[in-house]
Amino acid sequence: MNEGEQLHLDQLFERLLRARKIFKNKEVLRHSYTPKDLPHRHEQIETLAQILVPVLRGETPSNIFVYGKTGTGKTVTVKFVTEELKKISRKFNIPVDVIYINCEIVDTQYRVLANIVNYFKDETGIEVPLVGWPTDEVYAKLKQVIDAKERFVIIVLDEIDKLIKKSGDEVLYSLTRINSELKRAKVSVIGISNDLKFKEYLDPRVLSSLSEEEVVFPPYDANQLRDILMQRAEEAFYPGVLGEGVVPLCAALAAREHGDARRALDLLRVAGEIAEREGASKVTERHVWKAQEKIEQDTMEEVIKTLPLQSKVLLYAIVLLDENGELPANTGEVYSVYRELCEYIDLEPLTQRRISDLINELDMLGIINAKVVSKGRYGRTKEIRLNVTPYKIRNVFRLDYSIQPLLAVSLKSEQRRLV
Repeated sequence: MNEGEQLHLDQLFERLLRARKIFKNKEVLRHSYTPKDLPHRHEQIETLAQILVPVLRGETPSNIFVYGKTGTGKTVTVKFVTEELKKISRKFNIPVDVIYINCEIVDTQYRVLANIVNYFKDETGIEVPLVGWPTDEVYAKLKQVIDAKERFVIIVLDEIDKLIKKSGDEVLYSLTRINSELKRAKVSVIGISNDLKFKEYLDPRVLSSLSEEEVVFPPYDANQLRDILMQRAEEAFYPGVLGEGVVPLCAALAAREHGDARRALDLLRVAGEIAEREGASKVTERHVWKAQEKIEQDTMEEVIKTLPLQSKVLLYAIVLLDENGELPANTGEVYSVYRELCEYIDLEPLTQRRISDLINELDMLGIINAKVVSKGRYGRTKEIRLNVTPYKIRNVFRLDYSIQPLLAVSLKSEQRRLV
């Protein structure tokens, strides 16, 4: 970098610093933030507190199953109540430990047990590696460290359905029955899920132990979302920077997404970020619409990124047809290109019937449009089009080693052959 470029960069940062600040504390709008008050969740707070209050009397509380759709305040409410319990327990000189585990990340029995053991490592000096030990040995260490002294241990398993679907319910069976094996400590489990169907995966004995108490979180309506956003906005933004219609619009858009408070907070935060980048003095409704578009794009990229390999190859076949000017295409035409791509990377192709099912799945996800049209005496067929630009799909696939070998491939129209 030469001297002129360095000077320009210095001036750029100085100009950005001088621009009017939008955010006072952006962290307030993050999902991980726990506010001092939770509007429209007082009933759930009261219920959780009633279930957990036996701790303050030296009694073991029931296990709790918390459920509701995404963005209904389950995690933040559980964190709020357990933090309050810890504060009050200090006054009564009752040791309480709350161990929060996100099962989307910690998604095996071994890792859940290891995380619990390692929570106490500063106290016990015992640390379990994240792989390598026999599971029964990790469980033995877990009992040892928990039972080292008299205390209450509350284990919060967030997104518990992810753990059960991947690794089964054995870890839950152990944790919900651990008290019979402890002499000094007492353990309670709180499971949080947005998928009620996951209960079908549980052994009836595990289900009865986990669901000693159930707390349901209904979706928020637009007015409730507006209250939540107004409360957070006071802490997050400088006075006077939010346009009058910004919060109601964020609330209305999120209410359409089954009352998702996380979506509402994301919209408000991203709208503020867009306004800040533009150097605007106010966040307006235009910034909210831009935020909505950006969030939807980011969501779509994540959906494409997490598709199974066969679906990615199928999608790339549709991309090639689009780039070759051959969309809309029917299922047979897409299948022909898909088979060639499978051959190219030595992947066993699925049957055309199975590919037809995958086309329906891509359609449901909004990545493609697969419309059934009548061809008169030739019958009915699917017309397949892309809903996402080939450029965006290629960008996602560039970072995916499983599909990278196909990115250099193009389609020769006259022979419908890969080159």
